Amino acid sequence: MPDPTPHSLDQRLDAIARHPFRAKFHLRGPERVTAELSGPSTLRWHAYDLIAKRLAPAEPYKDGKQTPYRGHPVFVAQHATATCCRTCLQRWHQIPKGRELSRTERAYVVDVICRWIEREVAGSSGAEGT
Repeated sequence: MPDPTPHSLDQRLDAIARHPFRAKFHLRGPERVTAELSGPSTLRWHAYDLIAKRLAPAEPYKDGKQTPYRGHPVFVAQHATATCCRTCLQRWHQIPKGRELSRTERAYVVDVICRWIEREVAGSSGAEGT
């Protein structure tokens, strides 16, 4: 299981962001406003809830299609961090498919998502693009 320290999360996020598909995701518009107004603790709670329902089961419903691209900062972050489905979780984070996520794995996924959101809100990534 990958190391969840802020430095190691930053290294992993930087590596994932070098992938062209992942690099195009940024918080913009309503998702950015939601992230800024909600604050870190509320977003962390939302991330835990969404991960528990949509990613943690051994065989998530509609796996590979269960995460919308817009509508909540956590959804955007999931695509940006490759925590959107079990295939991406296995490929990018070495967390195997076919079994329920452990408590530690759920916490790690939420840490990755929240760290990405934190970096987005702190940065000037309100720049438009794809």
